[in-house]
Amino acid sequence: MASIFTLLLSSVLIFSVSLQGNALSLNYYEKTCPDLDLIVTDAVKSAATRDKTVPAALLRMHFHDCFIRGCDASVLLNSKGSNKAEKDGPPNVSLHAFYVIDNAKKVVEAQCPGVVSCADILALAARDAVAISGGPTWDVPKGRKDGRISKASETIQLPAPTFNISQLQQSFSQRGLSMDDLVALSGGHTLGFSHCSSFQNRIHNFSATHDIDPTINPTFAASLRSICPKNNKAKNAGATMDPSSTTFDNTYFKLILQGKALFSSDQALLTTTGTKNLVSKFATSKEIFAQAFVKSMIKMSSITGGQEIRKDCRVVN
Repeated sequence: MASIFTLLLSSVLIFSVSLQGNALSLNYYEKTCPDLDLIVTDAVKSAATRDKTVPAALLRMHFHDCFIRGCDASVLLNSKGSNKAEKDGPPNVSLHAFYVIDNAKKVVEAQCPGVVSCADILALAARDAVAISGGPTWDVPKGRKDGRISKASETIQLPAPTFNISQLQQSFSQRGLSMDDLVALSGGHTLGFSHCSSFQNRIHNFSATHDIDPTINPTFAASLRSICPKNNKAKNAGATMDPSSTTFDNTYFKLILQGKALFSSDQALLTTTGTKNLVSKFATSKEIFAQAFVKSMIKMSSITGGQEIRKDCRVVN
């Protein structure tokens, strides 16, 4: 346990140092790569037209990148030799759509070679993923560098779907993110799909006294148990995060209030007064949620930590 804590502490120190040293700016590529935003948007749109799961995948990929060593595109690196990279760590094996970043990078390199980091492309792609799903858009501060280290073992630092509120608070505060940021960013669960393994704990053998988590809506629990039986063998079995899983809206927050959110970590947002009030507020207004989400996304994606501009997003220079 001590070693995990030291690991977390050291990564927090890396974040705080790099935040001071790597100021991001909105016009970072104004002269060196003026078409960057357009190139990334085109790549995201074109992939999303062919595969509607792409936006959710890109948003999740950016989040998983930023929570380990800052937003440095370390999640994009391939495992090499004896080093198992982040993308092969247990919470990341279901990440996909890496090719979207590769496609954008290829065009960017043709137009502005050696100038734009993979980390900036990923941050822009996450923004576009939200916008094309009907969510808000925003100006992404740029100037991130790409990291040279990627370790599967560090993915243990990602907040788990089984976390309770104090574990979530600790995970977010170690990255300089508040409880408000936690609730707003959890709203990213409005997009996408989850495998049974992420919510199995709530529908089978929940505790010594309850087989099913008592905070879950019984009808909803029954439907989840039919999709994910106790000894589920179906590799891709699971459920969408909410019924409108390709639309960025505030349905997720309404579901939490109805006991129909998938994860323990979602339901946990009702366990403190402050977070519960925010859930209710976001459930009533899509606009208030959108504003809060943008603010927290900019804050999270400004945690920097890299050292170089990779030529190929999957390998260090």
